Amino acid sequence: MGNEEDIVDAISIALMLFGILELLNVLVLYLAPGSKRGNSVGFFNAYEKSKSDPEVHALVMYLVNWVAGTKLIFIVLLIGITITGNAATKVFSIIALIFSILTFFSRLYPGIKRMDEQGQITPHGYSRTLAIMIVSFVIVFFIALFITLVRMSHNPR
Repeated sequence: MGNEEDIVDAISIALMLFGILELLNVLVLYLAPGSKRGNSVGFFNAYEKSKSDPEVHALVMYLVNWVAGTKLIFIVLLIGITITGNAATKVFSIIALIFSILTFFSRLYPGIKRMDEQGQITPHGYSRTLAIMIVSFVIVFFIALFITLVRMSHNPR
């Protein structure tokens, strides 16, 4: 194992763990979108209500499948980066993941928190649970980035 492989271990592990979790979310979205596991839409009371209107439900299912497909694109990119990316690519990738994941708090969290407060999500408090999970991902990515940068500073090329 060479120096560069040692340097990127923390990021590679974080990327692959995230990829596996996201793959599980994709499977749930494709196979059981109404469940209350992962990032499925069963948490939203409106999902069941949408079934009473075929036009609305068709749109909901289109969007669910679109999200799953987009997640799949990211998973495949993470695999490619993990397998073929050099240290700089992996560092940039984890910084990009941190930034993009944090956008949840500016765009999605206000809406899901409002729906949770209005009783539109079951179980109540799911928005907080989701926020904690997302912060946990970001913390793991920061730790992997920190470990990698420390190792890179001790092992210059």
